Amino acid sequence: MDVVQQILPYIGWAIAGVVAVSLGGILASVHNTRLKIKNGYPIEGMWGQSLKPGTDAESKERIKLLTQENASLRAELGSMKDRLAVVERIVTDKGFDVARQIDALRDAKLEDGRKTQ
Repeated sequence: MDVVQQILPYIGWAIAGVVAVSLGGILASVHNTRLKIKNGYPIEGMWGQSLKPGTDAESKERIKLLTQENASLRAELGSMKDRLAVVERIVTDKGFDVARQIDALRDAKLEDGRKTQ
C-alpha cells in the first residue's frame, strides 16, 4: 500500500508522457505522408504494398524520359572524364614543364635586356 501511495502522484505524468509520444508519432507519420505526396513518392501501406500505384501512361512516359536523360548525362560525364584525363596528362607531362621553363627563361632574358638599356 505504501508503494501505491508513492507512485500515485506520478501516474498522471506517465499518462501525459505516453499521450505526448503517441501524438508525436502520429504527427510525424502524417507529415511523412504529406511530404511523399508533395514530392511524388509512392505511398505505401502497413506491409509495403503500394496504395497509389504509378502505372498510368503519364508515369511510364516520365520514367522513359528520365531514363533517356540519365543515359545521355552518363555519356556526357564519361566524355568529360576522358577529356579531363587528357588535360591532366598534358599538364603533368614533362614536355609541358620544359615548354614552361623555356618561356620563363625567354621572359627573364627580355627583362634583363630591358634593364641594361
